[in-house]
Amino acid sequence: MLLQDTALIYGRYLRQSLRSRFALLFGLLMPLLYLCFFGPLLTGLPLGGQGSSWQLLVPGLLLQLGLFGASFAGFSIIIENSQGVVERMRVTPVSRLALLLGRVLRDTTVFVFQAVLLVLAAVAMGLRAPLGGVLIGFAFVALLTVSLGSLSYAMAMKVHTPQEFGPLVNAMTMPSLLLSGLMLPMSLAPAWLDVLSHLMPFRYLVDAVRDAYVGSYTTGHMLHGVLVALGLSGLAVTVGTRVFRTAGA
Repeated sequence: MLLQDTALIYGRYLRQSLRSRFALLFGLLMPLLYLCFFGPLLTGLPLGGQGSSWQLLVPGLLLQLGLFGASFAGFSIIIENSQGVVERMRVTPVSRLALLLGRVLRDTTVFVFQAVLLVLAAVAMGLRAPLGGVLIGFAFVALLTVSLGSLSYAMAMKVHTPQEFGPLVNAMTMPSLLLSGLMLPMSLAPAWLDVLSHLMPFRYLVDAVRDAYVGSYTTGHMLHGVLVALGLSGLAVTVGTRVFRTAGA
């Protein structure tokens, strides 16, 4: 029943996304602008890491796509909540976990699709990376979307207006952007900032994807990234499911 319910919710929201093709492409705009206007500035600079500047920048942009896209996913459920859609779904026999997973898996599909388009654009601009590393990058985008999407929906169920939700999301995403090394490796930072960045879970995901893009699959960065991504996903889905069961009860 869980699989059937999840497929039902997933199909409903995926059809909504497919009807809004402009939104699909617009969500790719910010990482694409970074790729086009920021990427060429890094060419030839000593960035303190393995591989080319594109192999350092593109993994960060992939995770930036998941970070901002999934974190703001909860806006849609605030609107549904105000219109009574969520309450009508919750009085049906459908699994509470399916109510969350259907939405999160839709978001995962959308952001992985956008990640594929971003990588294709990067290849056209000069990115060269092993296929295995590229696929690992997509997997990390999917896990990050599951984690942040679940937390975003859980947080949105606890607030009542977009005016409350927006500042909460910004308070979470901005430190993540600045301290995880999405744009440039934290090895370039002062020692105190590099140490502080290790308290940010997304730092481990970024390092793992960058290693994958240069063909290093057995490093400590990869192991730490996988463990953090899986642990964060499990915790976020658990929290999100509990909120869907209890919010408004």
